[in-house]
Amino acid sequence: MKTHYDVLIFGAGPAGTAVAYGLAGKKSVLVIEDDLFGGTCPNRGCDPKKMLYSAVQTRDRVSRMQGSGLKNVPQIDWPDLMAFKRAYTSQIPAGTRKGLVSAGVETYHGRAKLVDQHQVQLADHTTISADNVVLATGRQPQLPDIPGRSLLKTSNDFLDLDALPKHITFIGAGLVAMELANIASQAGADVDIIHHNDQPLKAFPKPLVDLLVQEMIDDGITFHFDQNVAAVSQSGADYEITTDKETLTSDYVVAAIGRTANVADLQLTKAGVKTDRQGILVDDYLRTSVDGIYAVGDVVAKPQPKLTPVASFEGRYVADSIMGRVTQPIQYPVIPHILFGTTEIGQAGVSYQEALAHPDQYRISSLDLTHWYTYNRVKDNAARAILIRSTKSGRLVGFAGLSAIGEQLLNLLTTVLNLKLTNNQIQHMIFAYPSVASDLQYLV
Repeated sequence: MKTHYDVLIFGAGPAGTAVAYGLAGKKSVLVIEDDLFGGTCPNRGCDPKKMLYSAVQTRDRVSRMQGSGLKNVPQIDWPDLMAFKRAYTSQIPAGTRKGLVSAGVETYHGRAKLVDQHQVQLADHTTISADNVVLATGRQPQLPDIPGRSLLKTSNDFLDLDALPKHITFIGAGLVAMELANIASQAGADVDIIHHNDQPLKAFPKPLVDLLVQEMIDDGITFHFDQNVAAVSQSGADYEITTDKETLTSDYVVAAIGRTANVADLQLTKAGVKTDRQGILVDDYLRTSVDGIYAVGDVVAKPQPKLTPVASFEGRYVADSIMGRVTQPIQYPVIPHILFGTTEIGQAGVSYQEALAHPDQYRISSLDLTHWYTYNRVKDNAARAILIRSTKSGRLVGFAGLSAIGEQLLNLLTTVLNLKLTNNQIQHMIFAYPSVASDLQYLV
């Protein structure tokens, strides 16, 4: 290991590795990771979650087709499903590190902290320096400050359960809680969700969220709205969750109230890096308050969704910036945002809430898609679309949808929004028919 590098990167998740690969072979780079190489997404987040959904969604598809050509709904074998997931995740840390090394990037596994804006002290007390430092340490699950918080589990724990508890309670009704609750319910657990107000998923259109919640209720999930958890205690093998309205009993309690920026051990104040409660503060070039120090990915305090592809996009931008290939502020494309599930809700472009707030600028159209061939074919009884158009140009500028196959239409319409395609342009394209894409001519 050298004593000086062109670039030091804290974090080997999607953001940090994107920076590293963008600089590999051109700059001397050291990536520092104190946990799992690969970061949250492939180890404890979106990838393993989606692998569990492979079985859950398959079971749901079969369930929808009962009496329409299929009989008997299969049951999920949780240990087999977890073994399937682990066969993938177990390879991620070593594979990620090997990929970096093969590209000519040096790595260090262990804790490190900033000494000043150019110096970093490693766990063995070795001090190294760099011309540029990139902070890409991501976020970690947050626990509520209540009695019994040590008894609570997080999404990290749920996604690595050896056996599925019979009764699971989730505190919170955000993206993570709703996705994991659906997995647990479909896999056979009794599920409760406690939420501090009566509106989960506030970033999405309320009409679609209400339909999603009803779908989950119909599937057996119990919601406890307008309740604040005051304490959690253990009685034998059971856990008691005390709210300001009632006491619930459960076999397993998952806190899913959000995530906090992973900055506690970095000694940012010693380097003069400014933060707020949302994370590290950056400008439009992803530069922190200290010259030569950048921050990318989920650790940043920013309005953009904290998503893996956004983190990678920012990482590539910073690599280009360090190389002098870009001099303009970062420009984000239209970013799709989705909750995966047996029924998926997603949106891109101008939001429903923004359109409602500016009726002079936007026109909202709501469509029931359940009788469209595409959705009737798969017995999707909740399919809906909300289309937002500019009143000035008539062009589609925003979309939100609810469907069992929602991610397909969301990605297609995100492409339409990014390319600013018109209905006339869509009419001059030919798609495989019948398919989700072939419906675009009736939507755009």
